[in-house]
Amino acid sequence: MKKLIIIQTAAPDYRNLFYERLKDILKDRFELYAGNESFEASIKTQSKLYKEVNNHFLLKRKFLFQTKIWHLLFKNDVVVLEMNPRILSNWLFLIIRKILSKPTVLWGHAWPRNGKQAKSDILRHWMRKLGDKIIVYTHRQKKELQEKMPDKNIVAAPNALLKSESMVSKPNTSAKNLIYIGRLVAAKKVFFLVKAFHHALDLIPEDAKLIIVGDGEEKENIQQYINKHNLAKRIQLLGHISYYNTLKELYHEALFSVSPGYVGLSIIQSLGFGVPMLISKDENHSPEIEAVREGENALFFKTDDMDDFAQKLQSIYQSREEWLKKREKIVDFCQKNYSVEAMAETFIDLIK
Repeated sequence: MKKLIIIQTAAPDYRNLFYERLKDILKDRFELYAGNESFEASIKTQSKLYKEVNNHFLLKRKFLFQTKIWHLLFKNDVVVLEMNPRILSNWLFLIIRKILSKPTVLWGHAWPRNGKQAKSDILRHWMRKLGDKIIVYTHRQKKELQEKMPDKNIVAAPNALLKSESMVSKPNTSAKNLIYIGRLVAAKKVFFLVKAFHHALDLIPEDAKLIIVGDGEEKENIQQYINKHNLAKRIQLLGHISYYNTLKELYHEALFSVSPGYVGLSIIQSLGFGVPMLISKDENHSPEIEAVREGENALFFKTDDMDDFAQKLQSIYQSREEWLKKREKIVDFCQKNYSVEAMAETFIDLIK
């Protein structure tokens, strides 16, 4: 029987439950290959299931060539590759396996980071043509890409971080904190969040805190700002946390989560615990923005505007009881659309 083989640049901890689900269902018919870190060095492999690949980054990490995977080239198994034209070894895999009629699936963003009108989509489109099947991150991307490639087999596997049973909201009338979970890098604008929260302190309850979970290049600057302005009692910088029970408690104490830069997977995690998100509006958001229902599970503030951020924050605390009542519906929505089980099923179907 055919195996499902997934080759990744890296396998970070937020994917662990997904890979474990595949292993639980497929047993020895599932194999995961990954390098130690991604194009962004802060994204590192933390899976126990992977077989190590050598990542050779080129031209200041703009391109990648992988080795220790070439024994898979002629396998009759289903091989899933990242749909990223910058991974040069994937082109060879796709071309050779296409000639040999070996099943190869592409998994990733339907469009480049700058959208479907980006010039770089020419390369991505050639790559898409070589795949026997394409798995994208959202139903919207599936619909858009199917319009461009009506004869291509395209399916959606919305990104998920939690099992359905692990998505829980806790009736907590004392929830007052704001929470940010993610990498502390410039593109995520966490330093802006710290300064904007500081700017808004006079408009929110005195016992409301900003909780920051994550690591990255901006951590030291953020800590220095906290120390300089004596904000240690209002802003907590906790570092990277992946332990489910700890994250659950942090979310249960939060009234809202925040995305000061572009939205990524953190929105799915937040909604899984019933916590709505305050989002910077005019960003180049990741596909997970599809999960947003403004006024139901999220609000937007004007990008890079501290005054508007403060006003939105004030309105959230003024409507605190109404937002707390929405938590159960938010979890229910996430269970139906963004569970690890649903995501894994799309991949399991590849070898049924």
